[in-house]
Amino acid sequence: MKIIHIGQAASSEEKADRFYIGILGLEKSEPKTLDRKLVKAIFGIDNELLMIHYRGQTIHYEIFVYQGYKAQDKKIEHSCIKVNDLEKIVIKCRDAGLKVTEVPKGSVVVTFISDFDGNLFEVKE
Repeated sequence: MKIIHIGQAASSEEKADRFYIGILGLEKSEPKTLDRKLVKAIFGIDNELLMIHYRGQTIHYEIFVYQGYKAQDKKIEHSCIKVNDLEKIVIKCRDAGLKVTEVPKGSVVVTFISDFDGNLFEVKE
């Protein structure tokens, strides 16, 4: 089994770009609009949605732009990503005003970050 992509939501293309390009350094594909009937059938949302792919060498996020989207405050669901320079990502996140949670767990520190819409990511080096 292999993960093909991870689907997430964002409230705007600008916020998605700031996080997936600006923080994670992924490449953006040309956005596509999904028609209202398809979105309603799949997600139960009666709107068109903008879909954007952000890719890296071994990771692929499929982001659906849904105006007004905000992740739940008490979020458990998350993606876990491995990065080359954890400290650099943490600094970028803090500089951008993003929430960074670092929790000691034995001899290591577990790091979680939230994007501009509250989606949660565990980050490891």
